[in-house]
Amino acid sequence: MGVPSAHGLPGTGEQHAAVEDQSIQQIIEDHRLRSAYLRELTRALSGHDGAWPTAPVPRVIVQFWDDPHSIPPDVSQCMRSWSALESQGFRREVYGDDSARAFIRSAHTPAHVAAFDACPHPAMRSDYFRLCYLAQRGGFYVDADDVYQGTDWMHLFRDSRLRVQALCYDTATDTMVDAHHAATTDEDPDTWIHYVNNNPIITPAHHPVIEAALEAGTRAVLSRGSGAIDIQSMTGPGNLTVALARYACEKQQQEQSVDVEILSTWDRVAVSRWPLSYRGDERNWRLWRQS
Repeated sequence: MGVPSAHGLPGTGEQHAAVEDQSIQQIIEDHRLRSAYLRELTRALSGHDGAWPTAPVPRVIVQFWDDPHSIPPDVSQCMRSWSALESQGFRREVYGDDSARAFIRSAHTPAHVAAFDACPHPAMRSDYFRLCYLAQRGGFYVDADDVYQGTDWMHLFRDSRLRVQALCYDTATDTMVDAHHAATTDEDPDTWIHYVNNNPIITPAHHPVIEAALEAGTRAVLSRGSGAIDIQSMTGPGNLTVALARYACEKQQQEQSVDVEILSTWDRVAVSRWPLSYRGDERNWRLWRQS
């Protein structure tokens, strides 16, 4: 499938701008166009070096568990694996519902606090809190079930670009496709959906993608009706993917570089551990029964 270009379209002046804006909106709203665009974006932004700002991303590892006083032992083991980086200048901050709410209250608006409180599942509050934290302070967010593999991580902090993980899901087999293979192979079935994860997120403070995802998530949570909650699209990877796609399109439209690296080999640094005790009950958002 061809991907609409964000620049170089026919027309001049206001007509040219209108066509470009329509192209961006088409990519954002059409899930197949957005998937194709994310595939090409991943190819373009995977490991690309250049003259990027070198101001350091804060060396803080941020994690979340709704009740940090009752973290399951197997999850705690995963979280503690990142303590290995403390000897290399990192500090680790673990937040729960109460401390996350206090941070949001101190750093953002009452609307953001209300949005956090309106997230009914711990996974959704985790999604929302990481955006609140990183938008304000920057740093390195990693999920509680990711296990550090002890490999080199220095390349992830070599400049101040936003870094997120590429994902690809095959709807035909209900399985994930290896991200590096999905980004580099010439094969691209219509059943593959390319997007980015909201774990890990490595970013300087106030990156436009994170701020846009935060505000979109806030609007989505506060304006939702009584229907089912789609965590992925409201506060999770879907929300971040849309924010990234819009930002990259606008940057390309302006013929500017996109200050993002999309990681297709994150599993060399960390892996999500399976199984874990909480995955078998409603603490796992995939098994959550909405009332």
